[in-house]
Amino acid sequence: MEMPPWFPDELAHVGDEHLDPEYVQGYDRKAGTDPAEDVSLLRDLGLNGTHTLVDLGAGTGTLALAAAPLCQRVVAVDASPEMLTRLREKAERLGIGNVDCVRGGFLTHAYRGERADFVYSRNALHHLSDFWKALALERIASILRPGGVLRLRDLVFSFDVSEAGHFIEAWLESAAERPDLGWTRSELEKDIREEHITFDWLLEPMLERAGFDIQGTTHDASRVFSAYTCIKTG
Repeated sequence: MEMPPWFPDELAHVGDEHLDPEYVQGYDRKAGTDPAEDVSLLRDLGLNGTHTLVDLGAGTGTLALAAAPLCQRVVAVDASPEMLTRLREKAERLGIGNVDCVRGGFLTHAYRGERADFVYSRNALHHLSDFWKALALERIASILRPGGVLRLRDLVFSFDVSEAGHFIEAWLESAAERPDLGWTRSELEKDIREEHITFDWLLEPMLERAGFDIQGTTHDASRVFSAYTCIKTG
């Protein structure tokens, strides 16, 4: 898909660690993600064997592979070729054949086929600044059918600006001691400095302007992670 010259090159900013085979091999343990809650929610929202689910920022495929038995098709999109290689290995080992692995990002993925029924994304959108987040959400809306579901989980600050120091320090205190057990304090500090975690009161209007009705919102106790269930309205 040809993009204007003023678009960022998502594939050139994957992050060195996501191109490191050794890092990717240990990613599932580091992330410690359990997809059961989201799979159950997607099923409750109607996900079934006639549907297509697009997982944007799929990583090693934790959600994509867990949801695949419920779907007709899963499109797993990630900018890292190493992540996609790991995803394919896991799919082959599990005997899952309905997951299409596509290298791309929020802004560059060229979706093909009938409009998707569900889009899922976890802890990936915050890599984009707010300007690009807004464009990414418009693109997500464009690949969903009317009434389709967006399940978005991400790092989102749900505290007031004046509370930033308190909640960020509390989050950093919960960091893992070793990088193989989770994200360490230095890694989280780097994310805060260099990535684009936004506030809920900025993200939610973006979702609405992109054509989504926010049906459900949850903020975890740290006030750093949020989850949204959205329905495309038009």
